[in-house]
Amino acid sequence: MEQETEALDIDPIWTTSRTARQIYALTEVEKDITRLLYLAASSISLLTLPQTDGPDDNLPQGEERSEQFVLEVSEYFERLDSIQSAIRSSLAHIRHARIAPSAINAPPPGFVPPSLGVGLPQSDGDDGRKNRGLQEERVERDTWQGILAALTRLKAAQDLDSSTLMEE
Repeated sequence: MEQETEALDIDPIWTTSRTARQIYALTEVEKDITRLLYLAASSISLLTLPQTDGPDDNLPQGEERSEQFVLEVSEYFERLDSIQSAIRSSLAHIRHARIAPSAINAPPPGFVPPSLGVGLPQSDGDDGRKNRGLQEERVERDTWQGILAALTRLKAAQDLDSSTLMEE
């Protein structure tokens, strides 16, 4: 039943080809990995002594704690199994499609990918813009927007001061 409702929620673009379905399956694996990590953290929390629980933890007490642990560990291993089979399915798809290993090019030795944060320019004449990542662009945009907002506030304050001095 759950799979039927999920099938109705899938964007039709993901059903157009076998490759698209495999990509969609890998995005589901990514979501499963997130849930897997959550379950691991939750299970570890359930293993701690009840006396160490914080007031906002909302963890069960007594036998309920053991039962909840068993449920979460069971779901953990079910998710782990589904992740393993999805990854194996994707690998089988790659083998079936006979994608040559040379088509998946590795970067050259010594290659350092551009940072996702603010970096230094590459050379004296180069401002480093060609190797900048999305995060760097966002930082620069936010900085310029902050500068503009500060200058606008400063100008408004100066205009207000000059108009009050003129009235006096």
